[in-house]
Amino acid sequence: MHQDSDMPPARSRPVTLATVARHAQVHVSTASRALSEAPSGVGPDTVRRVRELAAVLGYRRDVGAAGLRTGNSRLIGVLVPRLTDLVLASIYESIDAAASAAGYGTVVANTLDDPEHRRVRLDALLSRRIDAVIIGDSHSGDSAGLELRDRGVPYVLVMRTLEGHPSVSTDDYHGGRLAAEHLLDLGHHRVGVICGDQLASTGRERTLGFRRTFEAAGYPIPDAYSIDSGFSTPSGAEAGTELMRLAEPPTAIFAVHDLLALGAMGAIRDAGRQVGEDVALIGYNDLDLAATLPVPLTSIRSDLAAMGSQSVDALLRALNGEVPRSVLLPPELVIRATTPRPSA
Repeated sequence: MHQDSDMPPARSRPVTLATVARHAQVHVSTASRALSEAPSGVGPDTVRRVRELAAVLGYRRDVGAAGLRTGNSRLIGVLVPRLTDLVLASIYESIDAAASAAGYGTVVANTLDDPEHRRVRLDALLSRRIDAVIIGDSHSGDSAGLELRDRGVPYVLVMRTLEGHPSVSTDDYHGGRLAAEHLLDLGHHRVGVICGDQLASTGRERTLGFRRTFEAAGYPIPDAYSIDSGFSTPSGAEAGTELMRLAEPPTAIFAVHDLLALGAMGAIRDAGRQVGEDVALIGYNDLDLAATLPVPLTSIRSDLAAMGSQSVDALLRALNGEVPRSVLLPPELVIRATTPRPSA
């Protein structure tokens, strides 16, 4: 049966750039430029016509082949401790959306917050010729940023900070201070803090802002009431149990992560106390679960979506030869039932 030369080819055969060019009645090089992320030397009408025909014909641009020609992979690597962490998962979702809108793909690697694991994962990302890296697992003493700088690979830290490295994060010191001021306003003087990992800026800065605010108010927090931990729910339960076993348990607890606060809720319950009535509780990040718990959790809100999108913006500026600047997003206190005001 005769097939009209103007009809799209059978779906079983891949549609080539030459096919698109023939249907658009332009040179192959013109079609290629029209389909590029930043078309140049092609009129807008031609760009629109070529792209519409490419969509109708089912043409898919080979980004890998384009990368071989240009030296760019159009890929951004993302290092995270683990994507099971709801905070990092939320940030990564925003990173991926912002990168896609800019014509980039993302490759995520779980480092398990372990330096050796991070080394293997970073080497694997670099072997894929990624264009830039977002680091979401930085710790004091990390060398990943310095290595990327030496290799000329643009990078930015997200959520956590390190002095001398570009980052997009929340002002965690101020967030800790907001939590302390709220508890002081409620009349709490004997408080505990579940500090997270002190090698991570998120744990260190939130704890420091909280403790210094209480100290300035005349109520320094004894070391026994300040418990280092991981950032997981079991870590929160373990630290909360330690606090509730003190001879004089705290009347309020600040946990530097909502998952830690969730674990602390169980410890408070197991100690025979009621969250929000006997023991006030504040978390951090204001994850979606905070508002839906049986006793809704007061939390310090971080704008996780903005954190992810702005880290991509910083990388795009770096890829254009600009020096990215660090960004500190403002935290916000969200008051719920775990910190009720005392009865008049």
